[in-house]
Amino acid sequence: MSPSILFVLIVALSVLAFQLGKTRAIAMVGGQRRIRDLHSLPGHYGLLTAMWCGLPALVVFLTWVLLQDAVITRLVIAQLPAASQALPDAQLGLLLNDLRNVVAGDVPPEMVAPETRVAAAQYAQSRDIAELALTAIVISIGIVGMLWVRAKIRPDLRARNSYERVIEILLFGCSAVAVFTTLGIVLSIVFEAFRFFSIVPVTEFVFGTNWSPQMAIRADQVGSSGAFGAVPLFAGTLLISFIAMIVAVPIGLFSAIYLAEYAPIKVRKYVKPLLEVLAGVPTVVYGFFAVTTVGPALRVAGEAMGLPVAGESALAAGLVMGIMIIPFVSSLSDDMITAVPQSLRDGAYALGATRSETIRQVVLRAALPGVVGGVLLAISRAIGETMIVVMAAGLSANLTANPLEAVTTVTVQIVTLLVGDQEFDSPKTLAAFALGLILFLVTLLLNVIALYVVRKYREQYE
Repeated sequence: MSPSILFVLIVALSVLAFQLGKTRAIAMVGGQRRIRDLHSLPGHYGLLTAMWCGLPALVVFLTWVLLQDAVITRLVIAQLPAASQALPDAQLGLLLNDLRNVVAGDVPPEMVAPETRVAAAQYAQSRDIAELALTAIVISIGIVGMLWVRAKIRPDLRARNSYERVIEILLFGCSAVAVFTTLGIVLSIVFEAFRFFSIVPVTEFVFGTNWSPQMAIRADQVGSSGAFGAVPLFAGTLLISFIAMIVAVPIGLFSAIYLAEYAPIKVRKYVKPLLEVLAGVPTVVYGFFAVTTVGPALRVAGEAMGLPVAGESALAAGLVMGIMIIPFVSSLSDDMITAVPQSLRDGAYALGATRSETIRQVVLRAALPGVVGGVLLAISRAIGETMIVVMAAGLSANLTANPLEAVTTVTVQIVTLLVGDQEFDSPKTLAAFALGLILFLVTLLLNVIALYVVRKYREQYE
């Protein structure tokens, strides 16, 4: 039985268990009129029965799906001739790849070696036996769990407590997966970054002004010693982020003020969703927009004014990135402004302040911590942006403050260094992890500062 059909069967068995558990609970008290004699609602008894029917079976099912290929492959390798088992790992991998292609039907059996055809037949036979055994085990576990819980149902059974306890454990498990995933990502980046810093000094990486990470294969080749000074990357990242913030912060903040304080309800109802549509546009679309529209337009405008504008410039990437971040700043600022109590506005009006004076002197001051926190989060978003700068900023590691020239950023270089077949022992590839560590630390610092500003300067109103 295929895994998809078996999964559907587990779901159907769980639904049946729910109905049996619910019916059993109602029958134990003599019908619907006496369900108050039950400790929990009838549905809780059904959910408890379905849970003990479906969860163990689902755990066994998922475990086998994850381990099936590795286990069957080991069994097949053990049955190969001694000469095939003694092959190097690369050739053995090719043999297994041909075997899987034959089993999948992508390669005709007559096009491979006889021993591969025999191994493919063994693989298919082992897989069929494993699927039959898995089907029998999963169905047996589900039925046993269903009958076991159904037999334990009685009026004083704390079904709701047991059900909620299991749900709490599952939620804790999901939270732990998220935490450990984040921890694993951080540790992997730190480990590879320290490998890089054991080859290239930290001072050269942080303070060097020449970035040329090309490493030659042989020592006698040109460029056999790369340069890993990351200052041009940091400067390019800050330049593009600065341009983006010049665009996003005023437009986003002013649009938030208008929507929160001036716009009629009907206008706000339509304008705010339209503005937030920008946040749902994929960043690669913004990259195409920067390459095909904004970049050529800036180059034509620069030629008309006698200014040399590169085809891929920091200005083009920064402008488009600023447009992308506008809904981010606007939404956060709008939330902060609308959270200011109306009583503060009414008090300012009672003292004779106009609407604009009330917004400047009262509303914005009260919402300022949240607005500043939102801007810092937007800066983090700009620093970590990849697709726009990859497509529109260029790859030249220029140490310049001229927005009309091509620059590169940390994210662009991470993408460039990890594209294609790479060997994770060379400084060129390990440099991407060092850049990722710096990027992670900077964005983490900005997020911490944003949370600190919001918590320290937030005012509580009654």
